[in-house]
Amino acid sequence: YVGCALVGSIIGVLFAGILSDKLGRKLTMVISAILFSASALGCALCTDFTQLVVYRIIGGVGIGVVSIVSPLYISEVSVAQYRGRLVSLYQLAVTVGFLGAYLVNYQLLAWSESGALLGVPLLKIFITEVWRGMLGMETLPAILFFIIIFFIPESPRWLIVRGQERKAINILERIYNSITEATNQLKETQSVLTAETSSEWSLLMKPGILKAVIIGVCIAILGQFMGVNAVLYYGPSIFENAGLSGGDSLFYQVLVGLVNTLTTVLALVIIDKVGRKKLVYYGVSGMVVSLILIGLYFLFGDSLGVSSLFLLVFFLFYVFCCAVSICAVVFVLLSEMYPTKVRGLAMSIAGFALWIGTYLIGQLTPWMLQNLTPAGTFFLFALMCVPYMLIVWKLVPETTGKSLEEIERYWTRSE
Repeated sequence: YVGCALVGSIIGVLFAGILSDKLGRKLTMVISAILFSASALGCALCTDFTQLVVYRIIGGVGIGVVSIVSPLYISEVSVAQYRGRLVSLYQLAVTVGFLGAYLVNYQLLAWSESGALLGVPLLKIFITEVWRGMLGMETLPAILFFIIIFFIPESPRWLIVRGQERKAINILERIYNSITEATNQLKETQSVLTAETSSEWSLLMKPGILKAVIIGVCIAILGQFMGVNAVLYYGPSIFENAGLSGGDSLFYQVLVGLVNTLTTVLALVIIDKVGRKKLVYYGVSGMVVSLILIGLYFLFGDSLGVSSLFLLVFFLFYVFCCAVSICAVVFVLLSEMYPTKVRGLAMSIAGFALWIGTYLIGQLTPWMLQNLTPAGTFFLFALMCVPYMLIVWKLVPETTGKSLEEIERYWTRSE
């Protein structure tokens, strides 16, 4: 049941880039909003387990699509000097969504146990089978998302690719608040597109672009094997096994979500000032330290009589370092690394790798905790941070303050 949403996400990622390149960024997001709404209502009203799994997969497809198209769209409508923090808003929205879901579920569970909602008509959804209400509450943000999409413009860069320059220039003028700057941006995008005479797949196979795609795939999948989702998925059970109260597991989950959200706000403020690469250097270094400390706690904590609250502190420090670096930076980098003509397709490939990594780490973590021991698992996560840091250091350019066209020329300069 838990894995079926991830399977749906992987399916959604595969089609997201193609859909967004063919139908446009806006229409693709409309489709994802419809999938969210159908999933939420279906999960709340399903009559058997098979239907529940099907509707979870439908919701997962929507997640996969929007995880590619949202940061892609934001990067294409953003002014270069603010692009990092604006794309980071996507990651902030994700963390706020996690925190909101934890809090809503906590409240719904409290209401169902206290009988506070006994008078409501939908007794089965909110009282006797409260999980239906938890899943069904997704309908509210899904409908809000659907409505908001109709008030935003289409991506001007996608319009230029489709030859709709008049619409594009009007949108660019609203973004830059200057007809001169809008015209310059239009010409710059057109000059880059003029050089792209190949089809999408053949352009993707060009040495410079292929290198960018491979780097994107590596940082997407390696990021999952540095323990991010293992901590989010299995943190409460790890706390329990370390001696913290099982009854407080949801509280610790909320605490992790709160640190994640507040740290993402910090990343949002500093990403365009500090730069993408420096954030990765500082954050991943902190992740290595915290993962080693967690491993040492599992090795020597009991014998030395160290309080299990130290484990909680190490976990929260890890979440802080992760949220301020790779979680904030990965979608920013992936959304700005690729040429306009194949940006959706290339992001789908990198996103596919990311969701495959997410699925694998979700399946492998219990096995690793059992067979490698918790200490060995966290030492392995620390080791996986090293190739990630080396790739960002040696192969990824600093993109802060550069236009998407300048970044594109970096990858194609040797051709």
